[in-house]
Amino acid sequence: MRGRFIALEGIDGSGKTTQARLLAEELRARRVPCVLTREPGGTPLGERLRALLLDGELPAIGPAAEAHLFAAARAALVEEVIRPALERGEWVVSDRFVDSSLAYQGAAGGLGLEAVWQLNRAALAGCLPDLSLVIDAPVAVAAERRCAGPDRIEAQGPGFQARVAEGYRTVARRFPDRVALVPGEGEVAEVHAAVMARVERLL
Repeated sequence: MRGRFIALEGIDGSGKTTQARLLAEELRARRVPCVLTREPGGTPLGERLRALLLDGELPAIGPAAEAHLFAAARAALVEEVIRPALERGEWVVSDRFVDSSLAYQGAAGGLGLEAVWQLNRAALAGCLPDLSLVIDAPVAVAAERRCAGPDRIEAQGPGFQARVAEGYRTVARRFPDRVALVPGEGEVAEVHAAVMARVERLL
């Protein structure tokens, strides 16, 4: 039986990385074989591109070039990690996937959702999350949660993050069959419970 694929999404500082880790731990505790990965990253190419894309000392990258670099990392992740795991019957939990590009480069970056969606079709090769959970945290709350210095994308400021957050809401309206918003302003355990309430439907 094919495994399930779940992506955790959200603006920087929303708590999605923590929630992805907790979800993977919960699945493993229930004896569900699970692979935890991240995007960009998760493969040698992806990690190289991650370092490049988040480098705060790098000159500005336009949204079109940025979207293509993310798509390249995504293609490697699908080919090397996600599809093989699903075919083995394992679940995959990913910290970000294609909906990040729709929200960041498509909505906030101004490329448009349709343009970014078409750009990613080859990278996805038909591999979409069964469920994308957007940790919908207010921008001010997310800013307080971030403990590391801002990377190149985070450094674009709260106005950009607000556009990304609205972009995620637009994505959820566009793809209601696979994208859901999870309130993200509560404590970690509260958000985890809300995440599991959605995931239970797939178990």
